[in-house]
Amino acid sequence: MDVNIKQIDGIWTLGYSLDKHTLSSTPTGYNEYGHMQFDTIRPEAGEALYQLKYRSDYSQVGAIASQLSASFGQAFSSASLVIPMPASKVRSRQPVTEIATEYARLRGIPCREDLLVKTGTTAPMKDIESRDEKISALIGAFTVYDVLPDGKYDVLIIDDLFDTGSSLEAATTALKNYPKIGNVYVATVTRKR
Repeated sequence: MDVNIKQIDGIWTLGYSLDKHTLSSTPTGYNEYGHMQFDTIRPEAGEALYQLKYRSDYSQVGAIASQLSASFGQAFSSASLVIPMPASKVRSRQPVTEIATEYARLRGIPCREDLLVKTGTTAPMKDIESRDEKISALIGAFTVYDVLPDGKYDVLIIDDLFDTGSSLEAATTALKNYPKIGNVYVATVTRKR
């Protein structure tokens, strides 16, 4: 997979994204239901993520997880746990969880879905104006459960898309308040900018 890696900044220790989400999107006209259609060009990582999330093509999981491991495995080598970013949309199979599980398998470390859980509800992020208000609303939506044995753990949060970073900052804040967490790393498949 050809990628264009970029460091993503935030309150986490270190974060990276594989590539942009889209390269271009040109309107092509309305469909029979009155919805605007687009000719969208995506980089390889963006296309793989699109096929996984919106076409339920779970054969993309291995390629995405392998590229995350190849691109970032060394940078996050102290991470002893992988945490999938809790999903905002309910699906029978969660794409991010599938990617995180496969990444963890490739790296030989556990993936813990039961550590960081989204237990609260929030207004749609598009309806919240400021970034700080988004982070505050999201922090209250995450619960960190005490499921780890005693010790200090560096963790890697895997997410699909980096936009403003408010969700990842809220998740990082929640994890940093848990005394068994050391460094928090972040990896995303794509980014909006």
